[in-house]
Amino acid sequence: MPQSTRLRHRSRRCTLCATMSLKIGIVGTGSFAQSFIPLFKAHPLVAEVTLCDLEADKLAQNAAKHAITTTSPSLDNLCTSDIDAVCLFTQNWLHGPQAVQALAAGKHVYSAVPAGISVAEIEALVAAAARSGKIYMIGETSYYYPGVVYCRRRHAEGAFGRLVYGEGEYYHDWDHGLYDVARWRGGDNWRETAGIPPMYYPTHSTSQIISISGAHMTHVSCQGFADDHEDRIYERNNWQNPFSNQVALFKMSDGSSCRINEFRRVGHPGTVRMTLFGTEGSFEQNAHGAVWLTKNREDKEDLDEILAATGQPVKTGGDMDKVTSDDGTHLGAAAVHDTDRLPREFAGLPNGHAGSHQFLVDDFVKGCHSGQQPSNNAWDAARYVLPGLIAHESALQGGALLEIPDLGDPPQTD
Repeated sequence: MPQSTRLRHRSRRCTLCATMSLKIGIVGTGSFAQSFIPLFKAHPLVAEVTLCDLEADKLAQNAAKHAITTTSPSLDNLCTSDIDAVCLFTQNWLHGPQAVQALAAGKHVYSAVPAGISVAEIEALVAAAARSGKIYMIGETSYYYPGVVYCRRRHAEGAFGRLVYGEGEYYHDWDHGLYDVARWRGGDNWRETAGIPPMYYPTHSTSQIISISGAHMTHVSCQGFADDHEDRIYERNNWQNPFSNQVALFKMSDGSSCRINEFRRVGHPGTVRMTLFGTEGSFEQNAHGAVWLTKNREDKEDLDEILAATGQPVKTGGDMDKVTSDDGTHLGAAAVHDTDRLPREFAGLPNGHAGSHQFLVDDFVKGCHSGQQPSNNAWDAARYVLPGLIAHESALQGGALLEIPDLGDPPQTD
């Protein structure tokens, strides 16, 4: 079954009984978690939120800030409690093992990206998800970027025809906040962990192509840009990685090809974007906007208005008439988003990364209640991240063509 069909939501509004409400533990209370704590707390199907952090002072401060009374000093402690689900907002190299630990403890898991940093970690994660019968979901924001939502709909309609070629890219220069992020994640020895290969963090790019087409990546050839910046981040690091930028060409299971760029040293204001060409129609997105094109040279649709993440009215009414907020990078929902499926309680709350946060939280909570695999499940997460891990190996081998393992689809449920 094509992914674009398989991941379609079964209902527009959750009607599950409130007595089934979840107890959720949020692990890590850093800056990114701040955008999600209010959403999990506000969801009508969540009964209780527990905060967890290794730093006692930080934990106490955030519990007071968010008016949360239940806390936990560690993931180990949280896994022995009666919570139903664990949400991971920890250092990115910890996600894989922590998710496996929580799944083994019988907890559902929501994880920030990436899902893991090695093939072995991803294999263990998918096995743990299958064995536990619990929901695992990767919080991939690009899945709900307006351009991706638009293209998923057009692809389901057949408007692209057969896909030919796609481009996905994530440009984020070190001068745009990455030094602060690295220091927060790595502490006093932040330089040792800062030089992670760009292709170990590919999912903002790969998920765009994969979630639209339903195809997965089968082979890759990748080139790396050897960095010589004076900060020496890519000269000495725990990853033995010399590359600040990587470019990969992938073969897809549907016969198409795609190019993925992951740049961390680039003279650009930064972006996550995608372009997709089919035999009948194409979507192009760049710094000047987004358009839909066909072979007829007069058939061109400017999409900037419906893709603008400027907030949408709450269709069900209420005191707040806008779902509009700013996380410092993106504004709220776009016209192309189906905001009518969101809980009214989300009105006016944070909705960062082009309106994706509220949809991701809602998907996860409803998946935990229904037992149905949501979009961005463990098998999807594997298809998002494994291509990047193999691409880095290709770059280290001078661009050798390498095969990408595929861990298949999630088990079918009634």
